[in-house]
Amino acid sequence: MKQLTKAEEEIMQILWDLKEANVASIIEEMSEPKPAYNTASTIVRILENKEFVGHRQEGRGYIYFPLVQKETYSNQSMTQLMDNYFNGSFKSMVSFFMKKNDMSSQDLESILKEINKEEKK
Repeated sequence: MKQLTKAEEEIMQILWDLKEANVASIIEEMSEPKPAYNTASTIVRILENKEFVGHRQEGRGYIYFPLVQKETYSNQSMTQLMDNYFNGSFKSMVSFFMKKNDMSSQDLESILKEINKEEKK
């Protein structure tokens, strides 16, 4: 799966939240400064070429929708982060975030409980 730019990720976040939208609705949800219509439309077309977004015609315009689920992309991004910066070590990654975010032992215990719940499923 291809990696997305920051602008592409912003649009994907909006489409994941809205489920489907036209370019004008996407721009409406974007943070300031909002891009020009043509800029947002170009980014959406790039996302289509990367096979992250599909569309259907509605009237004279298009409605866009995600083809890649948010969880699928998140998993791929986290795996890539872990591989690229922590030599594939989940333990190193968690240790890094614990140190950088001043995580308490209660926070870590809570995370471990969540992991154990997932393992039991």
